[in-house]
Order: sequence, then structure tokens, then C-alpha cells
Amino acid sequence: MKKIIILSIAIGILSLASFAAPKFKKMRKFPPNDDIEKKIDSLLALMTLEEKVGQMVQYNGFWDVTGPSPKGGNAEKKYEHLRKGWVGSMLTVRGTEEVRAVQKIVTEESRLGIPLIIGFDVIHGYKTLSPIPLAEAASWDLEAIKKSAEVAAAEAAASGINWTFAPMVDISRDPRWGRVMEGAGEDPYLGSKIAKARVTGFQGNDLSNPLTVAACAKHFAGYGFAEAGREYNKADIGTVTLHNMVLPPFKASAEAGARTFMTGFNELNGIPVTGNDYLLRDILKKEWGFDGFVISDWASIEEMLTWGYTKDRASTAVRAAEAGVDMDMEGNIYMEELANMVRTGKVKEEIVDEAVRRILRVKFELGLFEDPYKYCDPEREKEVIGNPEHIEAVKDMAKKSIVLLKNENNLLPLKKKEQTIALIGPLADENNSPLGSWRLGSDDSTGVSLKTGLEKYSNNKIEYTQGVKLITNQAEFTKELHINTTDTSGFEEAKEVAKNADVVIMALGEHGFLSGEGRSRTKLDLPGLQQELLEEVYKVNKNVVLVLQNGRPLTINWAEKNIPAIVEAWQLGSQSGNAIAEVLYGDYNPSGKLPMTFPRSVGQIPIYYNHKRTGRPVDPAPGEEQVFWSHYIDEENAPLYPFGFGLSYTEFAYKNLQLAKKEIKKNETLKLSVEVSNTGNYDGREVVQLYIRDLYGSIIRPVKELKGFELIPLKKGETKTVTFELGPKELGFYNEQGNYLVEPGEFQVFIGGSSETSLEDSFFMVE
Repeated sequence: MKKIIILSIAIGILSLASFAAPKFKKMRKFPPNDDIEKKIDSLLALMTLEEKVGQMVQYNGFWDVTGPSPKGGNAEKKYEHLRKGWVGSMLTVRGTEEVRAVQKIVTEESRLGIPLIIGFDVIHGYKTLSPIPLAEAASWDLEAIKKSAEVAAAEAAASGINWTFAPMVDISRDPRWGRVMEGAGEDPYLGSKIAKARVTGFQGNDLSNPLTVAACAKHFAGYGFAEAGREYNKADIGTVTLHNMVLPPFKASAEAGARTFMTGFNELNGIPVTGNDYLLRDILKKEWGFDGFVISDWASIEEMLTWGYTKDRASTAVRAAEAGVDMDMEGNIYMEELANMVRTGKVKEEIVDEAVRRILRVKFELGLFEDPYKYCDPEREKEVIGNPEHIEAVKDMAKKSIVLLKNENNLLPLKKKEQTIALIGPLADENNSPLGSWRLGSDDSTGVSLKTGLEKYSNNKIEYTQGVKLITNQAEFTKELHINTTDTSGFEEAKEVAKNADVVIMALGEHGFLSGEGRSRTKLDLPGLQQELLEEVYKVNKNVVLVLQNGRPLTINWAEKNIPAIVEAWQLGSQSGNAIAEVLYGDYNPSGKLPMTFPRSVGQIPIYYNHKRTGRPVDPAPGEEQVFWSHYIDEENAPLYPFGFGLSYTEFAYKNLQLAKKEIKKNETLKLSVEVSNTGNYDGREVVQLYIRDLYGSIIRPVKELKGFELIPLKKGETKTVTFELGPKELGFYNEQGNYLVEPGEFQVFIGGSSETSLEDSFFMVE
């Protein structure tokens, strides 16, 4: 194996001249005490313009790397680019054997031997899958979320991958958008905390550790505000929303050390974000001091042509490079156009050098120059993938992600013996759907079904029937939304099974492939015949537990009104059925809280808790006729379930909210505390949530804003005092120019178990 060429800047001009000859058989490493920037200087001095532009190119895997070389067409051209060192990164190449083979081409056949960075969509696990990210966000458990990212990173890195296109930190208020499953919900404070946890989990404390991967904060910025919730649509928001709602999780990602950022498919205020130098250069690279690199989303540079923002491929390359996009994901624009634009003076070579410097910096940090095959150990791959500790970790994450929405008459937890349980629904015995969307590295049908999980409690009798058929024919997925819409032949059997049961568990929701990229919906009800099945079963047995498995908030008004127990179980990954069963039987007391508001109707969307006040917000008094106030004439304003909501098998009481002062100065911190008691019959965990309201300001402020939370365990009968601090970081805001202000005035504080808490007090801030 040939070694990689590495030059120290101290070698000098004569040595550089000798190495410039086309003989690169004997390669040397950089002296270990040289810092990374000197190493980059040395390497840049050797690179041709084409080799520099090549570092800015990412290609998708396009052939079996361990097989014969491709012949003819685009694949052969890409292969030749690899051999010439004109490719900086590959994506979707995975497995130690495949990654080693492709690294071997570039490091041992190209002139300079610069290693590739291997990227992959590791969204909620690699082989062993955690819950979808939205579900993880419902745990509000930052340590568990960090651990989940660590597991994903370890398995991906052991398979040859050193870069994940995660976390997605887009804030979204529209559950019609299919990619809400990939983020942390609607709140920038919670989203920022989770972004930090995920970046830290992926990258660890040492990026050169072969069980970590570089993180990628995406999609910068505004993608979650796609108009009408329609994928790839424009985002039409003001600068106040941009700076206060959209950007905070990205800033938190940068502060946590995320080494890469990805642009989105959207335009923002008339400019595609892939060509938006205000976002990429002014904010990200200058104001925030980000020194990693920016990659486009798949062909999003090329798509600026389709937007009508650029006139041809050459001008598109210029716009993206000048805006600050350092790498082109599978778009071919940079490869085909950028070098010529430099030669003709349309782009300064300094812009290319800066982009290449950023890319090489991350490669050095990953240790790829030290050993390009460090991620290619087949023995480590066998040891790490599916490790029992990983399986236990994702099950723990799954249990913590479950939200109890309703539990009338303490129907849950289930009794563990002498019960007949009717298990009904198209998702009850399903082991593929629970894996969720975005699980490219995993294997189909490897999840634990709910039926399998329940059967481990063998002292009860399970009577199972599907009721409504699940569509598994790939061609019919989109047409039927994965759930049959015409065949009611299973209804009678379902009713017969339910009639004779002590408890009925209805496993309903969305198939795992019904959310994710490109899966926007105009309706948020239960797809297919599931609602009809639920109502028919309820007619014969009222003791129904509805277990929802879905990737977004749904409109379940009828169920909320009629069904006594509702469990939001999302799509929980590899250990789904085991986690749900342990919660249903009370071996784990649910503690999840909603990270997104559940609407009553699609007509309420966008709906979110931290909305601004209006000039006519007040509900009329009961019995009073009033038309001219902010409301709907056919639906309530209030959501079905608010942000932060989630029940437990026990009860929590809040009292004695104490503020250390009633008046603070602008630069001071206010300490406050509250007593939380477990007044029920079970040990449990509660997410204590702190909200503020800025009563007046130079811009209109939201009715409530989350500014702190603590997840605390409480044994039954136990009381704990929880303390918070509010300072300039929590009490300020960004104005329309993007300037951060801390303004004197009156503030209210609210503490409780959801965004609709009523325990409150107030204080003043003065100059």
C-alpha cells in the first residue's frame, strides 16, 4: 500500500519543486507536530485547479466498488475522476469492504492521494435503529438523545462512514410536511438543546476517534417553513421569525462544533438558500465563526436554474461558490463549470482555495490523512453492529419517547394476568413500519412488532386480527397511503374478537414510509379504513387503548372524545414492540411530552404554542355574541393537544413558585424555584417546563416562550425543589435587523407540565 503524500510547509521551495515532478510513488507524511493549517497550506501549494475543484465535488455511489470498473457512460467518467483525484467525497458507499476499495482508488492511484470523506444519511441509527428524531424529541431527555446519536455514530463509523447528514435541526410548525419526523418539532429552545445533544453524540470529544462521525446541521435555513407544508416549496417568512425561530438551533449546532452544514431545497425571501450569501457568508461563516464546510443538498446548486434564479450552469456555479457553498452534492455543476469560471476570471481562485481549505480541515480532523483506512476494520464492524448494549440503548430511548395522551379510569397500565386482550389493527403485527423512514443502512422487517412485544407477557391471552389490511405492494403505497381503503371484510372478525376481550388494543396510524422526504399530506387523519375500523370496534367494547404509530401529529378528534386511553408511540425503531409493551404493562411509566402541537383540524395549520398576540385575541364571554375577534367560526382556536403535553400513570402537583427578586437589572440573572410533588401511586419522571411572556417590547412578542426545562425522577410521595435561572440570554430577542436586544419591561413566568400551565408570577427588568 502506498502512503499518502503529505508535505510540511517547512520543506521549502526547493523541496516543493522536486515534489512537483510527476513521480509520486514514494509518499511521506506530515511531521506530527505541524498544525493542521500548515498541512493544508502545504497541500494546497501542490494542487492543480482541477484537483482543488475536485475536492468540492461529492458523487453518489454508482457501482459495486469491489467489482469490475465501470465501462461507458457517466459511471466510467466518475470512476476516472476518482483516479485523477477530482472527487472529494462519496455518499451511500458503505461497508468496510466497499469503503476500503474506493479509498484505495483515490489514495493509491491519484496524483496526490487525498482521501475521500464518506457521507451517509444516518438519521436515527444505522443498523440498530432508535426512534425517529421527532419521537426522540418527545423524550425531552438530552442524555438519552445524545446516547442515541453515539450508537448511530459507532455503527456507521464501524461500517466505513465518517460523516452523517444529520442532525436535521429545522423548526417546523406544519405537520403536513413529511420531514417533521426528522427534526425536533416546533420550538427553537428545545430544538437548540437537542441539536447540541445530537451533534455532541455524533462527534464525541475527539473527531479522530474511529467510532465517531462528523455531524451536519441541516437544512440551512428555513426549510421547515415550506409553504403549505409542501416539500421543496418556498419559505416565506420575515426576519424576526428567521432570527428568533429558525436560526437558534443552527447556531447551537455551530457552537457545539458541528463540522458541516447543509443547505436546503427552499428559497428564502426570493433567494434560493444554496445561493444565499447572507445566510452562508454573513451569518454562518462571519458572524458565527464557523470554520467547517458547507455542502449543498442533493443537486440543489443545479436547481437554482429551475428556480429561475440563474440563467445557465456556468453562472449557477459562480453564484453557489461566491455564496459560500463549499461542496456540490451530486450536481456536477462544480465539476463541469467551476474551473473554467476561475480561469476566465468569473470566480476568484481564493474562493476555491477557501472552500478546499475548509474541506481538508475536516478530513485532517477525522484522521483520514493519518490513515485513510481507519474506518475500514472488518473485525470492528462485526463487533460493533448490533452490539447488545446498542439494542438496550435504543429500547431505552424508545420507552422514553412514548407520550401518554389520555388514560380515563386508569385503563392503563394493563393487568399482567388473567386478561384476554384483543389486539387489532394493520400495524399490530408489523415489523417493517415501526422502523420509520430514513433508515437506509438498516435491514427491512427487522423491528420488533407490538404483537411480539405483548406476547412476552405470557400470563395474558392475546387474540389478534388485522381488521384492515396493510398494503405491502410498493406500487400501491402512494395510491392507498399504505392502508387499504376499500376492503372491510376484516371488520366482522375484529368485532367478534373485541366483543369477548377484557381490553382492546388498537394499533393504528401511519406506515413508516408515509412520512419523510417527499411525503407531504393534505389530510392528517388515520389513513385508509382505520377510523371506520376504530369506530366499529368501539361499538362492541368501550375498553379501548389506541396505540398510535405515526411520524407526525395527527387529527384524532373522534378518538380524543371517545377512546378512554391513547398512547402516542410514534415509529420507535428496532425495539418498538418491546418498548410499547413495557409501557402498556406499566414496567415503564411514560414520561414523554409532545414536541409539536396536535391540531384539531388541518385548517388550523400552522398551529404552534409560541404564536404572537393579535389586536383582538380575547375570547368573548360565555353566551356573548361576538364576530369580530381572531377565531374560526367552525372550530376552536385551541389545539387538540398542546406543545409540552404528556400524562403519566402517576400525578404531579406544582406549588410554591418563588422568585428571588421582583426586579432585576438588564445584566442580572433572576433565580426562581418551584416545588414538584409526586402525589400518585407510581414512581415517575416529570418534565418541569419554564415559560416566559414579555408583556411589551419594540416588536410584538409571543404569548409564551419555553426558556428552561428539567427532567426529574420522583418516587411516589416525593417532593423536589426545581430551580431555574433567567438572564439576558433567555430574556432577550432578535429584532427585524437581526440585532439581539434585552429590553427593560414586565415579564410573566409560567411553570408546569405543559405549555398550558397556569402557575405563574411576574417581575420587572429595569436599566
